[in-house]
Amino acid sequence: MKRALIVKMSSMGDVIHTLPALTDAHKVHPEIEFDWVVEPGFAEIPRWHKAVRRVISAPLRRFRKMPWQTFAANEWHQLLKQLRYTDYDVVIDAQGLVKSAVLTHFTKGKRFGLNWKSAKEPVASLLYHQKIGVPKNQHAVQRVRQLFADAFNYTMPSSAPDYGIDKTKLTDISYGDNTVIFLHGTTWSTKHWPQKYWYQLAKLAQEKGYQVLLPWGNEAEHQRALEIKNFCDAHLAPIVLPKLTLGEITTLIAKACGIVAVDTGLGHVAAAMATPTVSLYGPTSPDLTGAYGPKQTHLKVDAPCSPCFAKECKRGQHFETMPPCFESLPPQKVWQALEQTMAQAKESV
Repeated sequence: MKRALIVKMSSMGDVIHTLPALTDAHKVHPEIEFDWVVEPGFAEIPRWHKAVRRVISAPLRRFRKMPWQTFAANEWHQLLKQLRYTDYDVVIDAQGLVKSAVLTHFTKGKRFGLNWKSAKEPVASLLYHQKIGVPKNQHAVQRVRQLFADAFNYTMPSSAPDYGIDKTKLTDISYGDNTVIFLHGTTWSTKHWPQKYWYQLAKLAQEKGYQVLLPWGNEAEHQRALEIKNFCDAHLAPIVLPKLTLGEITTLIAKACGIVAVDTGLGHVAAAMATPTVSLYGPTSPDLTGAYGPKQTHLKVDAPCSPCFAKECKRGQHFETMPPCFESLPPQKVWQALEQTMAQAKESV
């Protein structure tokens, strides 16, 4: 066995969750060269792993948004040509969706994927040569590790997940040795921690002598970061970072003393880098897809409606704090959890 293809295209957290399975397989079969199919926005992540030989960009989101333009530009044809370029011994659909299963159908190799009861979209299983059953009540990291173990015929290790990220492949950047990063940006409005809480948390970090770093990915996040900075005293005020690459922010996350994150893709990066992190969960749950790894603390709201998995809060208009479930996670409680997580991390060294 010499060549294998992984199909795991998005989201950032899903791509990160696949890395430990790749590490497991590479330890058992170091002779295998892995290729990886991924959305262009996350193509940097597989390249951080030493077992990955080639990354194939599959811009399916752009195909859906601009079907005629991408067809005219011959992008779909070029993708299929790349998929059929290599004869693979194993092709693994680690996504379990119809779109990912269809892509595996165009590859040359034995196709493996989750069976009807295990896949997120059961119809996808009809396109695999070998269908593998994995319990749905496991965390996503463990599910993918089990999928790879069955596909490559080894016993899944009982050890903690090893994300296998080669830090030498990351861009070197630094803002000092006493930094705390606030990962305040996320997609759903319901997953946002109230902005006034970020203000207060920044003040607490400042009072303890930490340099707060505020990354951002779009203009709304940039504006929030500026407002958090302006709320604090000029001395040791939070630093609103410039627009960074994924590799640069990952380096800063790896060097940080601690992280506070909402349910967001970069929170999974923090887990992969084993940085002491407190992740905040309101409408979602960390049980099956949360940040997974050492030095991770999950704070879940105390609300009867949580987890609701709703992108819009139907109760928010009746409360001062939005979303109201986060009232049970005030800044002081979050800061205490972060200090405890950082202290435990130091004791374990």
